[in-house]
Formats: sequence, structure tokens, C-alpha cells
Amino acid sequence: MILVTGATGVVGREAIRLLLDGGTKVAAVTRNPNADLPAGAQLVHPDEVSALHGVEGILLSPRAVGAAAAGLLAHRGKTGTRRVVVLSAVTVQYPAGHARFRQQFQAVENIARDCGLDWTILRCTDFAANTLVWARQIQATGTVRGAYPSARTSTVDERDIAAVATLALTYPEHAGQTYLLTGEQSLTQSEKVAAIGGALGRTLSFVEAGPDEIHRGMLAAGLPDEVPDRLLGSLADYAREAGPTTDTVRRLLGRPARAYATWAMDHSAAFAGEGHR
Repeated sequence: MILVTGATGVVGREAIRLLLDGGTKVAAVTRNPNADLPAGAQLVHPDEVSALHGVEGILLSPRAVGAAAAGLLAHRGKTGTRRVVVLSAVTVQYPAGHARFRQQFQAVENIARDCGLDWTILRCTDFAANTLVWARQIQATGTVRGAYPSARTSTVDERDIAAVATLALTYPEHAGQTYLLTGEQSLTQSEKVAAIGGALGRTLSFVEAGPDEIHRGMLAAGLPDEVPDRLLGSLADYAREAGPTTDTVRRLLGRPARAYATWAMDHSAAFAGEGHR
């Protein structure tokens, strides 16, 4: 059995599907007893995790477990769990944005390395799914208003992250490895908006706004302080220097990383307004 934290997130949900398709039992950690997860997953409340038996591996999302990471891994190590795969961030290796965010990921990486389990670290660039935050603007106006249009990253498809995580949870030769997962094409924010337009058959635009305006707008929309801080801090640095690009997904999966344009096509319904469906 594989224990998946962050089960309702975009990576966790896809990893559950892949594991189940491969015949592996999955315990999905969620506080929602009615969570819409792939059929066959065992839903487990966080308070019930310590009572689980037969857990061979853990997919660990630092944002999902927070300060409980050390206790969780220490306990599982005593109950026969053999491996852990940690979803970390590229900023640990290539600093960008506010230091406190990468320090949080670094701390969980250190916990995993020291816990006694076989570990694999997946340092990921920004998820393609992050751009779903543009959907309402695109539906309403065909325009995305944001800061740092020239910020350039090799956005990674969350499905590729899940595929690599599943590989690392399944095959022991990935123990002790740290993988830097990115897409293979470096794109600006403006180019990503254009790719969504291509998927919709529409011409979309990106209109630059000041970071303070965007920060205020995100807070007004009800987002916690850390979200605009994390996003805008990284974008400011990526506007000065592009984030890294690797072929790690290709090497591990034997195929190219999914292009952002492919992701946009696959998720076009989420961006389509009523008059364009």
C-alpha cells in the first residue's frame, strides 16, 4: 500500500490514479470523507494515519502535512514503511522568490534524508495547473492582467510529476536520488496565455500591471498572504533570469515532458467562457 498525502491536489490525485491502474493499493489522506478521488482509493482522515498497517511507501506533500512531516516519517519508519518520495521545489536548488518558502521545502527534504527510509526528492518547477487562476479573467475579458509578463519558466505538467513519483515509489533504484523536474520549453507568462488562446481558437492577451496592484487583488479575492508573496516573489526573479530547464522527465519516463500547449489543450474547457464552449 502507498500512502498519498495531498491526495486531493493535482499531483496527488493523478498519482493515485496511476498507482491504482498499476495494481497498487492506495490510502489517500484527506479530511473530506466525500472527496472525489479515483475509485478504489481508501480515504483516510489524517487522524487515522498512525493506525494504518501495510504501508510500503509514502508520497509526501510538504504543503499538505506541514510541521507533521517529521512525526509522520518517524512513526512510519517504525511500522515497516520502506520509502518516501517528497514533492519539493526547484527553488531549493535554484533560489528564487522569498527565502522562507524554499527553506520550508529544504527542511522537509532534510527530514526525509534523515528519517531512515529510502528517499527520493522531486524538485519541481511551477505546475501547469497554477495557470488555472487565469480562467475567470479569460472567460470574462479574454485578457489576463498580471505582473511580470516576461517572467520565464519551464512549467511542468503535474501529470508528469505524478508519473515520476509513481516510478520512484515502485522501483527501488530511485532511492537516494534528487530529480529536478521541469518542462522542456521555457515560456514567458505572455506566451503561456497565447498557448491557452491557441487551445481555445481565440486571441488572448496579457496586460501588465504592477505587483502591488496584483498583490492587493489576490488578497481581496480571499487568498492567504503567502500565496501572492510566493507567486510574485518568484516571478520577479524569473523576469530577471529564466528558471532552469532539464530533460529529466524524458530520461526517466522514456518520452518528452508534456508541452504546456498540450496541457492547455487538455484543459481548454476550464478556460472557455459560456459563449465559446
